[in-house]
Amino acid sequence: MHGGQRPGAGRKAVQIDLEQLEKLCALQCTDVEIAAWFQVSLRTIEKRRRLPKFADAMQRGRAKGRISVRRHQMKLLEAGNATMAVWLGKQLLGQRDVITAEHVGSGGGPIQVAVKPDLRRLNDDELRQLRELAVKTRPDSGN
Repeated sequence: MHGGQRPGAGRKAVQIDLEQLEKLCALQCTDVEIAAWFQVSLRTIEKRRRLPKFADAMQRGRAKGRISVRRHQMKLLEAGNATMAVWLGKQLLGQRDVITAEHVGSGGGPIQVAVKPDLRRLNDDELRQLRELAVKTRPDSGN
């Protein structure tokens, strides 16, 4: 980091130990937590991540942490933890719960939808025509 016009002016660069960084990343620490640990700003961590050695240490640490979690999950599975078995089956094997919901009407038939039309807008002639059509379409009308 370069400061003002005098030699050595400006803030001194903070040294971040890459071994410690990798260990913190293995614990799945957030960038905010890492910044607090090293007593730097979040912006410093974000900038340093652009450096290949820094980014590699973070990636390596996070990968080690995921492997450690998976190892412990497998130990739980091997110990007979049914919940872990179901969860790992879903995560690693794509297994899923299938719930089938079927909606049926009375007697297992289709659901009947009752529609109650508003007949108040019809005049007497239209009501008479409607009554004649209803009589013709009744199941017991013999048609």
